[in-house]
Amino acid sequence: MANLLLLGQQTGNSWDLPANIAFYVIAVIAIGSALRMVTTNNVVHSALYLLLVLSSVAAVYILLGAEFVAATQVLVYIGAILVLLIFGVMLTRARIGIDDDLNYEQRWIGLGVSSLLFVVIAYSLWDFYGSDTRLVGYEPQRTREVADSIFSTYIVPFEAISVLLLAALIGAVVVARRD
Repeated sequence: MANLLLLGQQTGNSWDLPANIAFYVIAVIAIGSALRMVTTNNVVHSALYLLLVLSSVAAVYILLGAEFVAATQVLVYIGAILVLLIFGVMLTRARIGIDDDLNYEQRWIGLGVSSLLFVVIAYSLWDFYGSDTRLVGYEPQRTREVADSIFSTYIVPFEAISVLLLAALIGAVVVARRD
């Protein structure tokens, strides 16, 4: 278990302590925000906790040396998806907050299923990464290499997704103008 808890790059016989401390602080923020996100009664507050979770994920990407992925996380998920989610919540005419008509009796089933899922994921991670203390031959991705692969090898899927997002945006404008 001690091997799993050590994150960072090994230099000689010492571990990179500031990176480990930063990781654990970010992990505590992410886990606390995720728990609060699913337990809060207000949808807008839940979206704000989601903002903290996604920001924590971007910070972990920065710790791993994947700055391009972190920037993409911030731009796409925080800048676009989260704003879209908040606009969707704000534009609906549904009540925001606790709904007395909902059935909360099945929360124990949800707790059991989520606990089982946690155990399966934890066992899988332990089985796969349990004996590894560090990645062998790991080099952080460079932004230029990622951009070259997107715009050369994966240009067709990239453009297809662009057209799909444009069609979704046009559809959203058409639906919004009807009201």
